[in-house]
Amino acid sequence: MDALEGQESLDGIAGTVREAVRGLPLGQGRDVLRGLWLGHPLHPVLVQLPIGSWSSAAILDLFPGESRAARRLVTVGLVAAGPAALAGWVDWAEQRPRQARVGLVHAAANIAAVTAYAASLAARTKGRHALGRLLGFGGLTIATAGGVLGGHLAYRQAAGVNHAEAVPVLVEPGWHRVGKLDDFPVGEPVRRTADEVAVVVVRGEDGVLNALADRCSHMDGPLHEGKILEGCIECPWHGSRFRLSDGANIQGPATAPQPRFDCRVAPDGTVEVRLASP
Repeated sequence: MDALEGQESLDGIAGTVREAVRGLPLGQGRDVLRGLWLGHPLHPVLVQLPIGSWSSAAILDLFPGESRAARRLVTVGLVAAGPAALAGWVDWAEQRPRQARVGLVHAAANIAAVTAYAASLAARTKGRHALGRLLGFGGLTIATAGGVLGGHLAYRQAAGVNHAEAVPVLVEPGWHRVGKLDDFPVGEPVRRTADEVAVVVVRGEDGVLNALADRCSHMDGPLHEGKILEGCIECPWHGSRFRLSDGANIQGPATAPQPRFDCRVAPDGTVEVRLASP
């Protein structure tokens, strides 16, 4: 897997495919496919149906008299593979180069599996059940290999995970000084640390202070380098937007909210922050 991650020869085709995926006219559907409404990526949820259908078809293929049911399951898997693949491509288009290389091969394996199952369905429809079963077993084998790559992406390379999940564990309870009030110009994000955790503090035109964890929950992007737009801060790396008042993510690719900090100004003009309650 390490060798695959380092295959820079894949970067050319990855760049071409990435631009094609980003150029799809999906509108708000892009955030739906990302899983913004769900709170985590949608792709792992959608893949359950094709994998489950094809695995069930393989079991039925081991028993006589189950060819019709197996054919129906193969069909269901093929229909369900489309939305699952589209959600996966939308996620993949925002990944780092090493992740994108593994993801590209993961996608190629899944395309090969779908092709095998399409051929299996065609053979079954023509009454060539032995060939259909053989192609089905081959497709399941390829899909399993693709699943191994998907697992590597998720659990080894942390694709799709919440990169801000550890913040509540790392910050000690209580108030932490982050500077004087004059250190925070109106409308400008300023990076500070609270118990060694990076925090971005924004002072609004109304004088209200808001603070969020600085590293974006999507891919660790530095929010303090982003823009302030309509009460939100936009990550400079991939464009995720988080509402300053509560950390809610209102635009992907991030699917998890940003940890929020309460703010107060001490009598001596020192700004203090503490991790807000969930």
